[in-house]
Amino acid sequence: MGKRDKKAEAPAAPAAPFNNPFAALSSKREELPQAPAAPVRPPPAKPEPKGPARAVVRMERKGRGGKEVTVVEHLELPAPQREVWLKALKNSLGCGGVVEDDALVLQGDQRERLPALLEARGVRKVTVG
Repeated sequence: MGKRDKKAEAPAAPAAPFNNPFAALSSKREELPQAPAAPVRPPPAKPEPKGPARAVVRMERKGRGGKEVTVVEHLELPAPQREVWLKALKNSLGCGGVVEDDALVLQGDQRERLPALLEARGVRKVTVG
């Protein structure tokens, strides 16, 4: 094994940029007109999203092998909106659930915690049965 030759040093870079087409413009920056000040307007107040007028919350066991479920009925929401509400309620309550016909079915007895969540989503009257 022989000694390796030292590599020749790379040539030094030029001190000034090579052919900079914008170099002359930097001295004219102070001569440019100032932009007009934009008027500051507060963002428009968003109306509070109105939810359904009422909801009925009840617990049932029939036809479910003795398991307790909480059923939310009379929401009168369109089908895609029911799916969004169900996902939000499942995340908030930490339980499973499904949409059956026009009702939201949540696993477990959620009658105590559910009315507060529904009122926060804009339901004006929650009936617990």
